[in-house]
Amino acid sequence: MQQIVNFLIRNKNFLLFLFLLFISLLLTMQSHSYHRSKFVSSTNFISGGLYNWSSSISDYLKLKGQNQRLLEENNRLYNLLQTFQLDTLRTTSDSLLIPATYRYSKARVINNSYSKQDNYITINKGANDSIIPDMGVVTDKGIIGIVENTSGNYGRVISILNTNSRINAQLKKSEHYGSLIWNGKDPNIVQLEVIPRLAPVKVGDTIMTGGRSTIFPKGILIGTIEHHELDADGSYYLIDVKLFNDMTNIGFVYCIQNTDAPEIKQLETGEIPNE
Repeated sequence: MQQIVNFLIRNKNFLLFLFLLFISLLLTMQSHSYHRSKFVSSTNFISGGLYNWSSSISDYLKLKGQNQRLLEENNRLYNLLQTFQLDTLRTTSDSLLIPATYRYSKARVINNSYSKQDNYITINKGANDSIIPDMGVVTDKGIIGIVENTSGNYGRVISILNTNSRINAQLKKSEHYGSLIWNGKDPNIVQLEVIPRLAPVKVGDTIMTGGRSTIFPKGILIGTIEHHELDADGSYYLIDVKLFNDMTNIGFVYCIQNTDAPEIKQLETGEIPNE
């Protein structure tokens, strides 16, 4: 208490000045409408700025939750879309009981290499989340890679920026297909090989998955043709494909499970028992 009294005594002249200034401003605003309106406008400007600043911070803090909800909604819509596409091929009344061929599970990338010859991606979902090897990995812009192996809580993905990667891909405008590879040079450019010379190839055409494997459904985007040339024999094109995805900046992904893959593989290897 004594410190407060000492402070008031030491600064009595300055405090008296502030008090008189406040009184004079108050009297001026009460007697002059122009000054009063200016004061109100200034107050609104300052308070509005503070509210906007506070709202911006609040919105930023909520982004994580909003992104999570968007991912969950996109995941649900992916699965609904696959169910709808399957159901449109059925005409019987019990078609809704048939599960979708592909199911999507969301995951977050926690490690991503793209500057090596053989690159891998680590995601925060694994066997405990029903993530298994040979599941395709995509974003809303296109393919990312294929799950190679998993632990309980994490998965390792072979990136399309891996010289050992081989993915079936085709021209969107035709049924001509080949193998998508990477030559280990530009992380934005991959190569599509063994496209026959009779195929209608043009710069800017879209490349997508061909659906001729149990990993990716047909029609998932990959990129556009950047450059093309015939091989030494003049029989096949070697095509440079500019990826839709920025492989140096990947956040959230979707893992695709083909629920019919085990049956298809058993059939192709002749392991299905006779009934």
